[in-house]
Amino acid sequence: MTDFEPKSLRSYSQEDVQRILQLAIARQADDQDKEFSYDQLLEIATELEISVECLNLAERDWRSQQSEIQQRQAFDSYRIGRFKKRLGNYAIVNAGLMLVDFIGGGGLTWSLYILLFWGMAVGLDVWNTFQAKGEEYEMAFQKWYRKHQFKRTVNTVLNKWFKALQI
Repeated sequence: MTDFEPKSLRSYSQEDVQRILQLAIARQADDQDKEFSYDQLLEIATELEISVECLNLAERDWRSQQSEIQQRQAFDSYRIGRFKKRLGNYAIVNAGLMLVDFIGGGGLTWSLYILLFWGMAVGLDVWNTFQAKGEEYEMAFQKWYRKHQFKRTVNTVLNKWFKALQI
C-alpha cells in the first residue's frame, strides 16, 4: 500500500488497526509515563464505537493477563534465587573439599571427581532454571502457583481467625 492511493481505497485488517492505533497513541504521548484515566479510555472506546460492556470485559481480561505476567515474573525470580543458593552451596562445599584435598595430599586428586560430578548436576540445574518455555516449565509453574495460592489461603484464614480471637 502506498501513500499515493486514495484514502477510500485503503483497508486494514483488525490486527493492522490495533498496531497502527497502538503506534499512534505511543507517538501522541509526549511522555512514556503518561497515564490515561478510565474516562479517557471510555472516550476513546466510544469514538471507536466499542460498547462499555466490551471495554469492561477487555479491561478484565487485561488485568487477568497482567496478574499472570506478575505471577510468572515472581516464579522466575524464585527459580533464580533458588539456583543462586544451590550454586553458592556448590562453590563453598567444593572449595572446602579442594582445600582439604590440597592440604592433605599436596595436590588435587579426589576432590576433582566430586567437583566434576556435582558440576554436571549444577549444569542440569542451569538448564532447568533458565529454560522458560515448554511443558516442564508449565508444570513447575503450576505446581509453584498452587503451593503459593495454598499458602495465601492459609494465611488469610489464620489472619481472620487471629483477628476474631483478639476481639
